[in-house]
Amino acid sequence: MDTAPLDALEALFLGAGADQYLGEDVTQAQHMLQAAALAEADGARPALVAAALLHDIGHFHGTVSGEEWLEGTDNRHSHTGADRLAAWFGPDVTEPVRLHVAAKRYLCRAEPGYHDKLSAESVRTLALQGGPMTVAQARAYEAEPYARDAVTLRRWDERAKDPAARVPPFAHYRPLLAALLRPETPEASATPETPATPAS
Repeated sequence: MDTAPLDALEALFLGAGADQYLGEDVTQAQHMLQAAALAEADGARPALVAAALLHDIGHFHGTVSGEEWLEGTDNRHSHTGADRLAAWFGPDVTEPVRLHVAAKRYLCRAEPGYHDKLSAESVRTLALQGGPMTVAQARAYEAEPYARDAVTLRRWDERAKDPAARVPPFAHYRPLLAALLRPETPEASATPETPATPAS
């Protein structure tokens, strides 16, 4: 089996992922590992655990720096990440990643009190990402095939910001990810790009 995609992802967690998750009290890697641990603890199926683990990978492949993100430029990391991961994984992994920002906007419309649970940084970025959905947008979101998975992922995402949490390292998830790799994953896609500064 070609392990190059897993090696590339692990390098991101050990490298750029060790940088601060801007606006929060954890690093980017800690945040994603915590989300995966929460998914695993909840008994999520493997593809959704993988989506939780990799949901913010798009922060490492955009052209918008962390500083620009803090200053108010949306880096569309959900779409960037999903597109990147599609070279290696199927839609059960990529589409919850693509929709996890939309899920935040949806929950702020559909669930009273959800907005009050957001961290200060998540509230700030909500405005960059379009704010709470309109009623029409929420109905359209509900029709998406992976809408429920993305909502589930979003709940882990908001909880995965505990600087004191102790969770398994990336290596713990390599067998799970290996089982989900697309057949004949293109080797050329396994070379990690130069990462942008991570942001929340």
